[in-house]
Amino acid sequence: MYKVVIIDDEPLIVEGLSRTMSWEKWNCQVAGSAYNGKEGMDIIRKERPHIIISDINMPKLDGLKMIAALKSEFPHMQLIILTGYREFEYAREAISLGVARFLLKPSKMNELEEAMEEVTRRLAQSEERFPSAPLPSDTEEEESDEEVSGGTEANSFIVKNALEYIRENSQEKLRLTDVADQVYVSQWHLSKLLNKHTGKTFSDLLNSARMEKARELLKDPSLRICDVAEMVGFQDLAHFSRVFKRLEGMSANEYRNYISKNPHV
Repeated sequence: MYKVVIIDDEPLIVEGLSRTMSWEKWNCQVAGSAYNGKEGMDIIRKERPHIIISDINMPKLDGLKMIAALKSEFPHMQLIILTGYREFEYAREAISLGVARFLLKPSKMNELEEAMEEVTRRLAQSEERFPSAPLPSDTEEEESDEEVSGGTEANSFIVKNALEYIRENSQEKLRLTDVADQVYVSQWHLSKLLNKHTGKTFSDLLNSARMEKARELLKDPSLRICDVAEMVGFQDLAHFSRVFKRLEGMSANEYRNYISKNPHV
Protein backbone atom coordinates (compact mmCIF):
# COMPACT_ATOMS: atom_id res chain seq x y z
CA MET A 1 0.00 0.00 0.00
CA TYR A 2 1.51 3.32 -1.12
CA LYS A 3 1.16 6.29 1.25
CA VAL A 4 0.09 9.68 -0.14
CA VAL A 5 0.43 13.13 1.45
CA ILE A 6 -1.50 16.11 0.03
CA ILE A 7 -0.28 19.68 0.62
CA ASP A 8 -2.20 22.79 -0.46
CA ASP A 9 -3.15 26.07 1.20
CA GLU A 10 -6.68 25.72 -0.19
CA PRO A 11 -8.59 23.37 2.16
CA LEU A 12 -11.22 22.65 -0.51
CA ILE A 13 -8.56 21.15 -2.76
CA VAL A 14 -7.07 19.05 0.03
CA GLU A 15 -10.47 17.74 1.09
CA GLY A 16 -11.64 17.29 -2.48
CA LEU A 17 -8.63 15.20 -3.50
CA SER A 18 -8.75 13.17 -0.29
CA ARG A 19 -12.41 12.21 -0.79
CA THR A 20 -12.98 12.05 -4.54
CA MET A 21 -9.92 10.18 -5.83
CA SER A 22 -10.27 6.38 -5.99
CA TRP A 23 -7.08 5.74 -4.05
CA GLU A 24 -7.60 1.99 -3.74
CA LYS A 25 -7.48 1.78 -7.54
CA TRP A 26 -3.73 2.48 -7.33
CA ASN A 27 -3.18 0.61 -4.06
CA CYS A 28 -2.83 3.94 -2.24
CA GLN A 29 -4.10 5.57 0.92
CA VAL A 30 -3.94 9.19 2.12
CA ALA A 31 -1.61 9.20 5.11
CA GLY A 32 -1.80 12.91 5.86
CA SER A 33 -2.44 16.42 4.61
CA ALA A 34 -1.19 19.94 5.28
CA TYR A 35 -2.08 23.54 4.45
CA ASN A 36 1.35 25.18 4.32
CA GLY A 37 4.92 24.25 3.44
CA LYS A 38 6.30 24.03 6.98
CA GLU A 39 3.47 21.79 8.15
CA GLY A 40 3.80 19.76 4.95
CA MET A 41 7.50 19.06 5.49
CA ASP A 42 6.81 18.01 9.09
CA ILE A 43 4.17 15.51 7.96
CA ILE A 44 6.41 14.19 5.18
CA ARG A 45 9.22 13.54 7.67
CA LYS A 46 6.79 11.82 10.02
CA GLU A 47 4.87 9.71 7.49
CA ARG A 48 7.59 9.25 4.82
CA PRO A 49 5.04 8.85 2.02
CA HIS A 50 5.68 7.30 -1.37
CA ILE A 51 3.69 9.98 -3.23
CA ILE A 52 3.25 13.71 -2.61
CA ILE A 53 0.66 15.89 -4.30
CA SER A 54 1.53 19.50 -3.56
CA ASP A 55 1.15 23.10 -4.55
CA ILE A 56 4.42 25.04 -4.72
CA ASN A 57 3.10 28.58 -4.25
CA MET A 58 2.19 28.55 -0.55
CA PRO A 59 3.02 30.41 2.66
CA LYS A 60 6.24 29.35 4.44
CA LEU A 61 7.53 27.52 1.40
CA ASP A 62 10.10 27.87 -1.36
CA GLY A 63 8.72 25.38 -3.85
CA LEU A 64 11.91 24.58 -5.75
CA LYS A 65 13.90 24.13 -2.53
CA MET A 66 11.23 21.75 -1.24
CA ILE A 67 11.29 19.71 -4.47
CA ALA A 68 15.08 19.48 -4.44
CA ALA A 69 15.14 18.51 -0.78
CA LEU A 70 12.62 15.72 -1.20
CA LYS A 71 14.22 14.27 -4.32
CA SER A 72 17.66 14.44 -2.74
CA GLU A 73 16.78 12.95 0.63
CA PHE A 74 14.16 10.51 -0.67
CA PRO A 75 15.14 9.67 -4.28
CA HIS A 76 12.29 7.19 -4.84
CA MET A 77 9.57 9.53 -3.53
CA GLN A 78 7.22 10.63 -6.35
CA LEU A 79 6.07 14.25 -6.63
CA ILE A 80 3.00 15.54 -8.42
CA ILE A 81 2.84 19.34 -8.48
CA LEU A 82 -0.64 20.84 -8.68
CA THR A 83 -0.46 24.62 -8.92
CA GLY A 84 -1.81 27.81 -10.41
CA TYR A 85 1.74 29.08 -10.95
CA ARG A 86 2.09 29.23 -14.74
CA GLU A 87 5.70 30.34 -15.21
CA PHE A 88 7.20 28.00 -17.83
CA GLU A 89 10.81 28.36 -16.61
CA TYR A 90 9.71 27.45 -13.09
CA ALA A 91 7.95 24.34 -14.37
CA ARG A 92 11.00 23.36 -16.42
CA GLU A 93 13.29 23.63 -13.41
CA ALA A 94 10.84 21.72 -11.20
CA ILE A 95 10.83 18.85 -13.70
CA SER A 96 14.63 18.91 -13.98
CA LEU A 97 14.79 18.53 -10.19
CA GLY A 98 12.72 15.37 -10.36
CA VAL A 99 9.00 16.21 -10.38
CA ALA A 100 7.01 13.41 -12.01
CA ARG A 101 4.09 15.57 -13.15
CA PHE A 102 3.51 19.35 -13.20
CA LEU A 103 -0.24 20.05 -13.42
CA LEU A 104 -1.89 23.46 -13.64
CA LYS A 105 -5.02 24.33 -11.66
CA PRO A 106 -7.80 23.72 -12.31
CA SER A 107 -6.78 20.21 -13.33
CA LYS A 108 -9.17 17.72 -14.85
CA MET A 109 -9.76 14.40 -13.13
CA ASN A 110 -8.29 12.47 -16.04
CA GLU A 111 -5.04 14.46 -15.72
CA LEU A 112 -4.78 13.57 -12.04
CA GLU A 113 -5.57 9.93 -12.75
CA GLU A 114 -2.95 9.79 -15.50
CA ALA A 115 -0.42 11.31 -13.06
CA MET A 116 -1.27 8.66 -10.46
CA GLU A 117 -0.87 5.91 -13.05
CA GLU A 118 2.57 7.27 -13.90
CA VAL A 119 3.89 7.64 -10.35
CA THR A 120 2.64 4.23 -9.21
CA ARG A 121 4.25 2.71 -12.30
CA ARG A 122 7.53 4.39 -11.37
CA LEU A 123 7.27 3.14 -7.80
CA ALA A 124 6.68 -0.40 -9.00
CA GLN A 125 9.71 -0.15 -11.28
CA SER A 126 11.83 1.13 -8.39
CA GLU A 127 10.78 -1.81 -6.28
CA GLU A 128 11.83 -4.17 -9.07
CA ARG A 129 15.20 -2.45 -9.58
CA PHE A 130 15.96 -1.83 -5.90
CA PRO A 131 14.09 -4.56 -4.02
CA SER A 132 16.03 -3.97 -0.81
CA ALA A 133 15.70 -0.17 -0.87
CA PRO A 134 12.99 1.30 1.40
CA LEU A 135 10.52 3.56 -0.42
CA PRO A 136 11.32 6.04 1.02
CA SER A 137 14.00 5.32 3.65
CA ASP A 138 12.57 4.23 6.97
CA THR A 139 15.29 6.12 8.82
CA GLU A 140 17.87 8.70 7.83
CA GLU A 141 20.66 6.44 9.04
CA GLU A 142 19.70 3.81 6.45
CA GLU A 143 20.40 6.19 3.58
CA SER A 144 23.03 4.64 1.33
CA ASP A 145 25.86 6.29 -0.57
CA GLU A 146 23.96 5.39 -3.74
CA GLU A 147 21.01 7.48 -2.59
CA VAL A 148 23.24 10.45 -1.77
CA SER A 149 24.76 10.07 -5.24
CA GLY A 150 21.32 9.91 -6.85
CA GLY A 151 19.18 12.92 -7.74
CA THR A 152 22.19 14.74 -9.16
CA GLU A 153 20.27 17.88 -10.17
CA ALA A 154 18.53 18.09 -6.81
CA ASN A 155 21.75 17.52 -4.88
CA SER A 156 23.60 20.21 -6.85
CA PHE A 157 20.69 22.61 -6.33
CA ILE A 158 20.78 22.06 -2.57
CA VAL A 159 24.57 22.45 -2.31
CA LYS A 160 24.50 25.64 -4.41
CA ASN A 161 21.82 27.20 -2.18
CA ALA A 162 23.54 26.04 1.01
CA LEU A 163 26.90 27.53 -0.03
CA GLU A 164 25.21 30.79 -0.99
CA TYR A 165 23.48 30.97 2.40
CA ILE A 166 26.76 30.25 4.21
CA ARG A 167 28.56 33.02 2.31
CA GLU A 168 25.79 35.56 2.91
CA ASN A 169 25.45 34.76 6.63
CA SER A 170 28.97 33.71 7.62
CA GLN A 171 29.32 36.61 10.03
CA GLU A 172 26.44 35.24 12.12
CA LYS A 173 26.66 32.52 14.75
CA LEU A 174 25.80 30.01 12.05
CA ARG A 175 25.17 26.33 12.71
CA LEU A 176 24.76 23.46 10.28
CA THR A 177 21.15 23.06 11.40
CA ASP A 178 20.43 26.71 10.43
CA VAL A 179 21.61 26.06 6.88
CA ALA A 180 19.77 22.73 6.69
CA ASP A 181 16.53 24.50 7.64
CA GLN A 182 17.02 26.91 4.74
CA VAL A 183 17.34 24.11 2.18
CA TYR A 184 14.71 21.83 3.79
CA VAL A 185 16.90 18.78 4.45
CA SER A 186 18.18 17.20 7.66
CA GLN A 187 21.52 18.43 8.93
CA TRP A 188 22.85 14.88 8.64
CA HIS A 189 21.93 14.72 4.96
CA LEU A 190 23.28 18.21 4.24
CA SER A 191 26.58 17.34 5.91
CA LYS A 192 26.97 14.33 3.60
CA LEU A 193 26.07 16.38 0.51
CA LEU A 194 28.51 19.18 1.32
CA ASN A 195 31.31 16.73 1.96
CA LYS A 196 30.59 14.79 -1.24
CA HIS A 197 30.35 17.87 -3.48
CA THR A 198 33.09 20.05 -1.96
CA GLY A 199 35.31 17.63 -0.04
CA LYS A 200 34.98 19.93 2.98
CA THR A 201 33.09 19.92 6.26
CA PHE A 202 30.55 22.59 7.17
CA SER A 203 33.07 24.09 9.58
CA ASP A 204 35.70 24.31 6.81
CA LEU A 205 33.24 25.99 4.44
CA LEU A 206 32.12 28.49 7.10
CA ASN A 207 35.69 29.38 7.98
CA SER A 208 36.60 29.78 4.29
CA ALA A 209 33.70 32.20 3.81
CA ARG A 210 34.76 34.16 6.88
CA MET A 211 38.38 34.34 5.73
CA GLU A 212 37.29 35.62 2.33
CA LYS A 213 35.57 38.55 4.06
CA ALA A 214 38.47 38.99 6.47
CA ARG A 215 40.94 39.39 3.60
CA GLU A 216 38.86 42.24 2.21
CA LEU A 217 38.45 43.95 5.57
CA LEU A 218 42.16 43.73 6.37
CA LYS A 219 42.82 46.04 3.42
CA ASP A 220 41.33 48.84 5.54
CA PRO A 221 44.12 50.03 7.88
CA SER A 222 41.63 51.83 10.12
CA LEU A 223 40.21 48.50 11.28
CA ARG A 224 41.95 46.70 14.12
CA ILE A 225 42.46 42.97 13.68
CA CYS A 226 40.20 42.31 16.65
CA ASP A 227 37.50 44.39 14.89
CA VAL A 228 37.92 42.33 11.71
CA ALA A 229 37.68 39.10 13.69
CA GLU A 230 34.38 40.18 15.26
CA MET A 231 32.98 41.51 11.98
CA VAL A 232 33.46 38.17 10.21
CA GLY A 233 31.88 36.14 13.02
CA PHE A 234 34.59 35.28 15.57
CA GLN A 235 34.09 36.19 19.22
CA ASP A 236 37.57 34.98 20.14
CA LEU A 237 40.56 36.77 18.58
CA ALA A 238 42.88 33.85 19.31
CA HIS A 239 40.55 31.48 17.45
CA PHE A 240 40.38 33.85 14.49
CA SER A 241 44.18 34.11 14.43
CA ARG A 242 44.62 30.33 14.44
CA VAL A 243 42.11 29.81 11.64
CA PHE A 244 43.52 32.65 9.55
CA LYS A 245 47.09 31.37 9.78
CA ARG A 246 46.02 27.80 9.02
CA LEU A 247 44.07 28.80 5.90
CA GLU A 248 46.19 31.69 4.62
CA GLY A 249 49.67 30.47 5.60
CA MET A 250 50.49 33.70 7.47
CA SER A 251 49.13 35.73 10.35
CA ALA A 252 46.50 38.41 9.81
CA ASN A 253 49.07 41.08 10.62
CA GLU A 254 51.55 39.60 8.13
CA TYR A 255 48.81 39.47 5.51
CA ARG A 256 47.96 43.12 6.13
CA ASN A 257 51.60 44.12 5.72
CA TYR A 258 51.88 42.05 2.56
CA ILE A 259 48.76 43.64 1.08
CA SER A 260 49.99 47.15 1.87
CA LYS A 261 53.15 46.45 -0.16
CA ASN A 262 51.30 44.57 -2.91
CA PRO A 263 47.96 46.42 -3.29
CA HIS A 264 47.11 44.85 -6.66
CA VAL A 265 47.26 41.24 -5.42
